[in-house]
Formats: sequence, C-alpha cells, structure tokens
Amino acid sequence: MGTSDHGAALAAVQSTSVPIHDIGTAIYLSSDVFGWAGEWGWSNPFAFYFAGRGGMLGEVTPDVVSSAMGWFSPAAVAAMYAEGAGVAGARGAAERMAEAHAKWGDKYYAGVDGLDGKVAVVEEAVSGLDGSAIPLFVGWRQAPKSDTPAGRGAQLIQMLREWRGGLHLVATTAVGLSPLEAILTNEGEGQAKFFGWSEPFGDVSAIKAKHGEAEAMTDRLCAAALAGALPADKLPAFEAAVAAFRAALP
Repeated sequence: MGTSDHGAALAAVQSTSVPIHDIGTAIYLSSDVFGWAGEWGWSNPFAFYFAGRGGMLGEVTPDVVSSAMGWFSPAAVAAMYAEGAGVAGARGAAERMAEAHAKWGDKYYAGVDGLDGKVAVVEEAVSGLDGSAIPLFVGWRQAPKSDTPAGRGAQLIQMLREWRGGLHLVATTAVGLSPLEAILTNEGEGQAKFFGWSEPFGDVSAIKAKHGEAEAMTDRLCAAALAGALPADKLPAFEAAVAAFRAALP
C-alpha cells in the first residue's frame, strides 16, 4: 500500500464515518424495526435491540455481549439481553435482526439510483475488511443475507457501522479510556444515562483530549483496513454509495 493509497483511504473513511454511524443507528432504532420486532414477539424493542445485535455473537452470556458492545452499562446489557434472548434465543433474535434490516432496506433503498453497483462496491469492501478484534462485525458478516440488493444494502451498512464502532472501541481502550469515560469525554452525561450508567459521574475534563486521540486512531485503523479491502480507484464509488444510502434515510 503506497502513501497515496493510504491518503485516499483515510479521506474516504473521514467522509463516510458519520453517515455510516447515522444510517446504522437510524435502522437499529427505527419504528419500522421495532414494529416488526413486536409482531415477532418482542414487546420491549430495546430487548430486541440487545438480543438481536448481541445475538450475532451466538448463544453467549451477557458478559460477552457487554464486552463486545463496549460502552453500555453491563447491568443494562445483562437485563435487556436476557429478556430479548428469552423470546427466541440469541441466534433467533439475530436472524430476526438481519431480516428486519432486509425489510427496512427493501422499503427505503429500492429506489436508490444505480443500486446494484452501489451494493456491489460496498459488499466488496465489507468482504475484504479484516475482522481482528471486532466480533460484532464478523458476526454480522456471517448473518443470513437478503436476496434483494436493497435489503442487502441495509445489512451491509450495518456491518460497516459495527466495523467502525468496533475499531473505535479498540481505540478508546488503547488510549486509556474506560467505557464510561469514553462516553463522558464525547457525548457527555446525557448519553451516559441513556447507556444505562448511574450518577454520580466523575470529572473528565483532565482526560477529555483522549477522545480526540481515539477518533484519530480509529480513522487510521479504518483507513489501513479499507486500503487493503478496496483498490484506490474504487474508493470514490464507495463514498458515493454511502452518501446515497444516507440521503435515502426517511
């Protein structure tokens, strides 16, 4: 990999990281997905979220799910995952989560211009990415795939979200931030409460700069992986695909 290739990959990572995060979060927490979950037996949508997402790891304990998700309070993960897995098992929940993403994609992505080509370049990237230390990404990559380009497009973007998120967890850990500190130095106390943590929260002003260090490290890790997964001449098409999928959000 030449210096120019790394620079192009870094630019692609920096231009797509926020859209990938936004799309993945929007699908995971969409009223569509929560509605389908209710039809399938999950009366608590957040129980479905934890079981469907964590179930990509297989039939594991809540501690394993907590370690892979990273920033949620372990107590919150344990409660929600156990409730959600109780409906159809962790693997059953994961299969439904993959199905829900396919249904969401069919609903919102079918009209994306040049859909087949956009899905193809994203799928090439996802297939070529290294999965070291990011088990949720690898679990999603092995989940049942949609037969439709629109459904598969939504699934692939979620895989990219787990890829970026997993590497960010590696980076926050590497710079010395605990899960709670990683939240407090970024989104703050409101997000910490949403993630299940309880007050009182400590003063993180002295370590706030570590968040920037972790973001920069995440970009470098993602750029190195993306440069190995896609040739430089396909990076513009990858960026265009992510932008198109972001624009198609309802």
